[in-house]
Amino acid sequence: MTSAHHATVLPQNLMADIEQAGYYPALVADVVAAALGGERIDNHLVHLETTFDRDVVRRHVTVLALTPTRLLIAHADDHADDPPAPQDVATATTEAIPLTAVRGVMLTHVVARPDQYVPGALGREVTLTLGWGTVSRVDLVPASCSDPDCDADHGYEGTITGDDIALRIAAAADGDDQLARALSFARDLSSAIGQG
Repeated sequence: MTSAHHATVLPQNLMADIEQAGYYPALVADVVAAALGGERIDNHLVHLETTFDRDVVRRHVTVLALTPTRLLIAHADDHADDPPAPQDVATATTEAIPLTAVRGVMLTHVVARPDQYVPGALGREVTLTLGWGTVSRVDLVPASCSDPDCDADHGYEGTITGDDIALRIAAAADGDDQLARALSFARDLSSAIGQG
C-alpha cells in the first residue's frame, strides 16, 4: 500500500508504476525517496526484469528518475546466496549521477518487417543504454593486415564502449505503455543533457 510518506515525496504516477511492478514496492519507494533529496522528478521509468537461474527465479527492478540536476538510478534485486538463505533477502542500491556527467543516451530500435515500416512507428522494441563513465565494455578482435598471405601476429584492436546500464523494453512483453514511457524518458534525458 502507498503510505502517506511516499505520497508526499514521490509523484503519484511513479508510485503507481512501482506498485504495478510488484517487487517490494515499499522498499523500492523508500530507496528512491531517500536518494531524491527533495528534488522534483521530471520523468521516470520503472522496469521489472525476471530471470531464471537454474531452478531459481530472480526478480530485478530498476527505477530511473530524471530530476532537474540528476539522473537517479535505483536497483532492487533478490539476493543470491549459496546455499540459499533461510529467508528471502533483497538488496537495493541507488546511484545519483549529475546530468553534466551523463555522457550518452542510446536507443536501439528493433523493427520487424522494415520493408513495411510505417513512419512514426519506431518499432515494437527498444534497448535504452545510458552511459556516464562508470562501466566500460572492451571489445577486442585479432588485428589483421590487408595481405592475405601474412601470418604475422598483429596484436589486437578493439573499441571501448560506455555501457553503464541497458534496459530492453518490448511491447510484446512489457506493453505499449511501457514502450512509450521508455521513449519519453530517453527523449527527456537526451534533451536535459544537451542543455549542459
